[in-house]
Amino acid sequence: MELKLINDKGAAGTIQAKDEIFGRDFNESLVHQVVVAYQANARIGSRAQKDRGAVRHSTKKPWRQKGTGRARAGMTSSPLWRGGGKIFPNSPDENFSHKVNRKMYRAGIASILSQLAREDRIRVVDTFKVEQPKTRLLAQKVKSMGFEEVLVVTDAVDENLMLSSRNLANVEVMDVKHANPVALVRYPTVLFTKGAVAKLEEMFK
Repeated sequence: MELKLINDKGAAGTIQAKDEIFGRDFNESLVHQVVVAYQANARIGSRAQKDRGAVRHSTKKPWRQKGTGRARAGMTSSPLWRGGGKIFPNSPDENFSHKVNRKMYRAGIASILSQLAREDRIRVVDTFKVEQPKTRLLAQKVKSMGFEEVLVVTDAVDENLMLSSRNLANVEVMDVKHANPVALVRYPTVLFTKGAVAKLEEMFK
């Protein structure tokens, strides 16, 4: 599979990449499973609700048992009352994780990369750096290369690049080891460095 090689000014040629990573058939069900599992495994599971024993309330009986014409009531913590507890509250220790085998995960990533390559959404550059940790410099660099929204995958993220990209909503920079399915499918263009492509091929041996 040939990927387009560019420089700061635009197109500069092509680079050969392994078909095992960038030339596979698209497996939609596998990609869906990998993306859902990644998002589920990122959930903290910190949500919690209170049952009738945990809400703050008075233990005084609201009114007498008989003679008022109203329904019986023992405590204001009843789930039937406004401000009462939940009948089946969400627990903070709920487990949202999905198990995905390493072989399946790698196959899903390769399937995404292959589809991006077929849709001409992958570009490769020799190196990607900024001289100073300034957002303006990175924004100008990305614009000069013809991108509006882009995911930059490098073989090594230096401090200047990391600090420069934090305030750009349309640019995300990450190490190739942290490339994930959600980021890959989110951006219209993915920019790899040559070193990142080499590391990716080494990881998928």
